[in-house]
Parts: sequence; structure tokens; C-alpha cells
Amino acid sequence: MAEHLIEIVRHQPHSALAGLVAGIVGSHERADGLVRRRQPAGTLIPLVLSFGEPLRIEELSDGQGAGRAYRSFVAGTMPGYASTMFVGGQDTVAAYLTPRGAYQLLGAPVAGRVIALEDLDHPAAKLFGVLREQLHSAPTWAERFTLVEQALLRLAAAGREPDDVVSWMWTAIHGSGGRARVADLVRRTGFSHRHVTSRFRDQLGLTPKLMAGVVRFERASAEFGTAPLAELAARHGYADQSHLTREVMRFAGESPAALSRARRPTAHTALGTDPSCDASHDLAHKENLPIEK
Repeated sequence: MAEHLIEIVRHQPHSALAGLVAGIVGSHERADGLVRRRQPAGTLIPLVLSFGEPLRIEELSDGQGAGRAYRSFVAGTMPGYASTMFVGGQDTVAAYLTPRGAYQLLGAPVAGRVIALEDLDHPAAKLFGVLREQLHSAPTWAERFTLVEQALLRLAAAGREPDDVVSWMWTAIHGSGGRARVADLVRRTGFSHRHVTSRFRDQLGLTPKLMAGVVRFERASAEFGTAPLAELAARHGYADQSHLTREVMRFAGESPAALSRARRPTAHTALGTDPSCDASHDLAHKENLPIEK
């Protein structure tokens, strides 16, 4: 059987991108034949710049943009799983954006959608279009990271931050691991539930309740195999083990046991970080990792 490896090179983003970009990852992958993967829901948003073969999004359980191949794209926060496919290899630089970062850098929420970068109605489309050719000709990962980071810094400086209420809500939801009661958070803002929900969805793409569900799933699934499911359900605020199982089926499309066995790739496995953190650390190193077939 032919060996299938991926070279992962991680880069710590500039401090000016803190809270907007969790990390930047370069990857060089080669395999014989067809490679299919399934990726569960998550909160980080990959902005993928490809200078290799296209990636086909075969299925999105709860999103738009499936059924086509992409070279460079952004995949918004997904309230479901994605199935992908490529042939032969991939060469990419991916910047993993936070929900707040996606809004500030790209000018609009992209949750529940995969969008080719050339289709973005934003100056980022032209900027990254030029960048793709530069990445292809750059001789080192360090030079590629510099190109991508400079583009992100330009977008961040020109972008608009989410409302204070929206930023506060997201920080509270993420900080609680998705366990905070949305009704209590809304009450503390002094605005109506309808107003807060509308503003949050307009700027981050999902409602606070759905975003909290994705956060909680992400935290709980990262701990599968470390404790019994009933214990994990209680730890992460699910009503019981059955409730946890239903949410895993919703966000991953399979049972907790199957998800644990498969060790599906996520943004956090690419970054080498704990999903409880918005920003990564110790990213300036290289790994060669076996990849699931």
C-alpha cells in the first residue's frame, strides 16, 4: 500500500490579527488516487488559498456550495458536516478565521456557505486572486506566510468590527463552551431578543443559540475517548447522554463512537490547538502526519 502523508507547516499570526485569525497553516499533500474526507461542524472558518489541484465539496449536510470543485475558497461556520474529495494532491495556505475575524476581514458573514474567493463581493476577491499566483511561485513557506499575512493585515485595517453587543455575546458564548443561556445573555444587553438575535446573525452568520450548539459540540467531541459519554454530557451541559448523541449526529452525521474512532480532521487538528482557545500558540513548527484514507 502506498504511503499517504501530509506536510503541515504552522505559522503564528501577527499580533494585530489576534482574535481575528487563530492560525495560518501551509500543507503539501500527495496520495495515489482519490481521497475522500468528512469534516464535522466547527467554529473556525478556513480561508483556503490553493496553488495546486482543486478540492471538490461533495456534500454539505446543512449549508450551500456543494457539488462543485474549488481552488481557493472560504468555508463559513457550518452547522453540519462537509464531505470533500480530491485526486492526487493538495497545496494550500489556509488562514483559520474566527467568526469575528470573518466579518471584519471579508465584510459579511459567510456561515453555512462555501464561497469561491473570486465570487466574493469584496476587495478581498481581487487581493487573493493576485496572491494565488504569488504563492505558486514563492520558494518557501516563510515567504508564502508573509504574503498571506500582509494581505490579512490590509483587510483587517480596512474592515469594520462587529457591534459591541455582538462581540460581547460571542465572547460569552465561546468562553462558556456554549453552555451560557442565550436568554440570560440577551437580558443583560438590555435589548430585545429579536434585536440581538438579528444583529448577531447578520454579523456572525448564525443565531446565538445555533452558534452555542456548535461551540458545545466542538468542545465535547474533542474529549471523546477521555471519559464515558454520560460524564462528558454532564460536563458540557447536555441534558443527558442521549441529548449529546443527537447533537453529535446533527453536527457530525455519525454516532459519538464512530466519530471518536474516525478521528476526523478539524480546523483545530490542523492548527494543533485546543478548541477552547480562539488563538493558537506554538505554531511555528512542521509535522508530517499520516492521513485517514
